Amino acid sequence: RLGCHQTRSLLILSHFNCVVKHDTQTATQTVGTICLSIMTDLNSLVLDNGAFSIKFGNAMEEKPDLIPNAVFKSKSERRKVFVGKEVDDCTVLSGLYYMLPFQKGYLVNWDVQRQIWDHVFTKSNVDYGSNVLWLTEPVFNFTSIRESELEVFLEEYGFSGLACITAPTCSAHHYSKTHSTAPCSLVIDVGYSFTHIVPFYQNRCIVEGICRIDVGGKLLTNYLKEIVSYRQLQVLDETFVMNQVKEDVCFVSSDLYSDMDTCKQCGSANTISVDYVLPDYTNCRRGYIRQEKGTDKNEQALRLSNERFTVPELLFHPADIGIHQMGIHEAVIHSIEATPKQMHPQLFSNILVTGGSSYFKGFAERLQSDIRKLTPFQYEVQVTTCQKPDIHAWMGGCDLAREGVSSEWVVSASEYKENGSSLCVEKWDSLQTTTFQT
Repeated sequence: RLGCHQTRSLLILSHFNCVVKHDTQTATQTVGTICLSIMTDLNSLVLDNGAFSIKFGNAMEEKPDLIPNAVFKSKSERRKVFVGKEVDDCTVLSGLYYMLPFQKGYLVNWDVQRQIWDHVFTKSNVDYGSNVLWLTEPVFNFTSIRESELEVFLEEYGFSGLACITAPTCSAHHYSKTHSTAPCSLVIDVGYSFTHIVPFYQNRCIVEGICRIDVGGKLLTNYLKEIVSYRQLQVLDETFVMNQVKEDVCFVSSDLYSDMDTCKQCGSANTISVDYVLPDYTNCRRGYIRQEKGTDKNEQALRLSNERFTVPELLFHPADIGIHQMGIHEAVIHSIEATPKQMHPQLFSNILVTGGSSYFKGFAERLQSDIRKLTPFQYEVQVTTCQKPDIHAWMGGCDLAREGVSSEWVVSASEYKENGSSLCVEKWDSLQTTTFQT
């Protein structure tokens, strides 16, 4: 019994035999068109390969699986290795040792990354030969890494096709679905290793306007570990726990000096200080903010005051810890000024914030306020946040896969073997970048 793809293959061969006798060139073009059509009909899987977490799922699904992009080792279970989601099975999450495939935003440890990909694909029962993979990558990814990705996914795993696209491009495409009248947009991707500001024209990034700030979620967690270890308790080995603390208590201040004065107050006048109860992995597996006054002798808690807002403040003032770079609001202005002036009104009014590190309470409001102060009065400033900024890029990848543009983006295994990796990389670059001389 023939499957739908096998039946269509027979139709291609019969059509080819009929046409090739009359016009070889027409036959070649026709077969190529039908082959690309088959690629479009294959199942599309979207893999947002972030440095902190992987978002993976079928393009027809509404939500992806979120898998930590790391391999863990625990002090309590030294002989066991936890890959991705297996960390949920670890009894004690204190003192976890991380093995990360990404360093400084780029994939460098292929052995660890293959372990995690194997874990993801095995859990999802992926049939490689009947699926096309849409893979996200960092902005300005190295050519050597992209060539290795082609080799791994098309040769080792055996996927039918591969499409590589940057996460901001996916986000811009998904944004254009609800803002179809806007030809331009500016994506701020606040990620794990970096923060990227990328301007777009008709869903193609403007290369001259791309900015990168070396501040992301990883640096913020490390900074929180350092100041808590200096002031209260040694937590330099507690990356997993302190990342949860950062997510639970930190916020972006709308008035930094006023909040600093509040933190100097005593008693009930200090409305910012909180007690964060650390997990004991017996009664609770995740810490929480203590709501009632008083202490419990069985609880270990951290008193957090100005740490709550000085840590996220690094996104706006990296120079506070010696990183001599612009803050996000200044980088936005710099990015827009590098584009043609005719685009400025559209870019200022279509600013999209994505990335897991943009979850901080008050982040969008502070960004809107700071950008407004630096923007010419005749331009409207509109900062849009996503309901789920950490999976926004994955949703944009799903949109691309569902819209039948696979013929443009996807590189098939046969095309890769015939043309080589360099032409495939050039194809992807030509589809998602543009340049302007300002």
